[in-house]
Amino acid sequence: MSAEVEIYTTMYCPYCWRAKDLLSAKSVDFVEIDVGAEPERRREMMDRSAGGRTVPQIFINGTPVGGSDELHALDRQGKLDPMLAGAA
Repeated sequence: MSAEVEIYTTMYCPYCWRAKDLLSAKSVDFVEIDVGAEPERRREMMDRSAGGRTVPQIFINGTPVGGSDELHALDRQGKLDPMLAGAA
């Protein structure tokens, strides 16, 4: 079983690309929600992330994990792969 990953992004956000690159390098499928193209989804993002206003906002199995820096920190700590495997 693999995790459900959602990432709120904008087209020109370098941190968004960095996060997506890491997920892609791990062969993780993710749902991308572009709040630049769908600005009405920004409120949803903020509600789900307890007020997070910046992109990316990343969710693994519905749990907010933060942005690109937090995603990379989880990877460095060896915590990301178990989360992505659905074992978190």
